[in-house]
Amino acid sequence: MSLAETTEARPLAEPEPDRPQPADPIVTRRGWRAKLAAVAAILGGTALIAVHASFYGHWLIDDSAITFAYSRNVADGFGPVLQPGASPVEGYSNPTWMILLALGKLVGLFDHGTIFGVNDQILFPKGLALACCLGVLVLFYFGAKTLSRRPALITFVAGAALAAIPSFVIWCFSGLENSFYALTVAAVAVLCLRAVQSGKLLNHQVAAGAGLIAVTAALTRPDGIIYAGVYPIVVALFLKRELLARSIRAVVVSVAAFVVPYGAYVVFRWFEFGRLVPNTAVAKGQEPPTLDDLARPGQIVDYVGWLIVAVAVACLVMLLVRPSRLCTGLIALLAPFGLSVVAFIVLESDWMGQLRFATPVWTLGAFGGAIVVVEALAAARPRGRIVLACLLVIALVSSVSSFYTQGTSYRANTKTAMCIVAERDAQAINGFADILKLPDTAQVGLIDLGATSLGSRIRVLDLAGLGDKPIADYLHDNNLAGLRDYVFGTAKPEMITFIGSWITTLQFDKDPRFDSQYETIFVNRPIGDMTADSRNWVSYHVRRDLADPAKLAELQAYAQKTLPPVLERNKTEGNRGCAPITPGIKAS
Repeated sequence: MSLAETTEARPLAEPEPDRPQPADPIVTRRGWRAKLAAVAAILGGTALIAVHASFYGHWLIDDSAITFAYSRNVADGFGPVLQPGASPVEGYSNPTWMILLALGKLVGLFDHGTIFGVNDQILFPKGLALACCLGVLVLFYFGAKTLSRRPALITFVAGAALAAIPSFVIWCFSGLENSFYALTVAAVAVLCLRAVQSGKLLNHQVAAGAGLIAVTAALTRPDGIIYAGVYPIVVALFLKRELLARSIRAVVVSVAAFVVPYGAYVVFRWFEFGRLVPNTAVAKGQEPPTLDDLARPGQIVDYVGWLIVAVAVACLVMLLVRPSRLCTGLIALLAPFGLSVVAFIVLESDWMGQLRFATPVWTLGAFGGAIVVVEALAAARPRGRIVLACLLVIALVSSVSSFYTQGTSYRANTKTAMCIVAERDAQAINGFADILKLPDTAQVGLIDLGATSLGSRIRVLDLAGLGDKPIADYLHDNNLAGLRDYVFGTAKPEMITFIGSWITTLQFDKDPRFDSQYETIFVNRPIGDMTADSRNWVSYHVRRDLADPAKLAELQAYAQKTLPPVLERNKTEGNRGCAPITPGIKAS
């Protein structure tokens, strides 16, 4: 046997298992520094978001309390109803967020009283939103690790960008589902990004995961159904002829992972609520987009600033023209970002302002923007780096100035606050109901549904249609006469309360039946300053057959005693907190 043959036949030497090689101290130090940088970037970005959120005080939008009411009743065993004993109506459009709140109630963190002296109906949703924002930045870090040697820097820059955008912070901490929605959108984007970078895009686990995350998004907001298209689009972008059959199988797996659970919920919705879409979608009358809606992305660019967008786009183009792993990753991210812009185009404009439906655009835009800016600065030559840095400073000064104006403006005139509605409407309605000795089955017709459904001891009739199927149908068909016929002829609520111009919008002021069947208890008309008066333009009415002159005088005296102090506070303390909102709450 030759020496060569002997050598080839001899097994390779293996290190003894009981004698591990000592770790390189330099590598160990670098590893710890990277971990510390990651933690600092994630916590730092989250802290900046929290600081901005505190700018709006204890404010929660009243519509969020509609979901709170459903979560309370689910946790208490009454099912998905607005009030115990009410007919099932899907007056919410965010099942996953509702379930998260219900779980919070079950473990004693939500709708039980106070935590550290703060109403947990305020503190828990805001704390949950902050946890979601932290989760978004964690995802950003793991996504950035596949693209860059500077993942911590990219994560912090993205977090700082989100913290600077009032639209993102306002709606993530409004009590609505925006923060969890942002988390689901970031999750599906990062999953596909990492799969592309690791060469595992066609793995069935990845395909199924993308479909399941898309289901979560679709059950967090109805427009989230669009993110079922992320995985198929990313697969199409990187399609190779020799992998066609495997690609088709992977897309089928992803679609099935989405369709099966989402279809199951649609079946549940049909049997439980009698509709294929949320009742809220019927009431709001979502219409197909028009050609004019194609200009809506201009609202996003105007909001964030044309210069900063131009700089980010220039950085993106500079990186895309150089084939690399970074280029591949950016292409993968463009799919979910593009779908988020399409969803914004399709959705109807929202009365709450501050581009409420743009949260996914901000989420993915901040991540992508941070990547391209950081990497473009690193790739540029010294002279180009100086020019780019100067342009960034100018653009940032302009954008931050605009953000500050947007934020302070909204803080001064936040939309319909939950605590204002609780103290203005729920307390007044309960006081009136007690004076009239109404049973719990009596009804009050109203507009601001959230806090009143949490705090009213009598049934609520939603004149805006979100929580009432017949009224939703009338509004969808723009049949205001039919709506009033239903109110005066079928529902016949014992009391009615209006806010703002709704009495005119629904044309109750022009219907003679309103004056003939209802007497006014209290009315506070606008005097010109709509910043304050939009919260105080209210009126309360009682059915004439329930209040003789003496009883009406008693109701009016109670209103004059309890409502003016609340309305006065509304002028200057629109973002205040309130005591826990429970059925039957009344003014002290």
